[in-house]
Amino acid sequence: MLKKNEGNIDRILRVVLGAALIAGYFMNSDGAYSWLYLLGIIPLVTGLIGSCPLYTVLGISTCPMKKG
Repeated sequence: MLKKNEGNIDRILRVVLGAALIAGYFMNSDGAYSWLYLLGIIPLVTGLIGSCPLYTVLGISTCPMKKG
């Protein structure tokens, strides 16, 4: 499966941002570009999974180093 590459703060921020964007879609679904709010699905899912494909490609990890 996917390797975890997101730390706790990163994951929390992604879930909050994703949920806020999706909530914005339901609050403003009649707007001209309201479909852009649905892009909140991406940070929501990556935050819930704990792995970001873009981080993998760029070699970034916000996970703390494991001891031992």
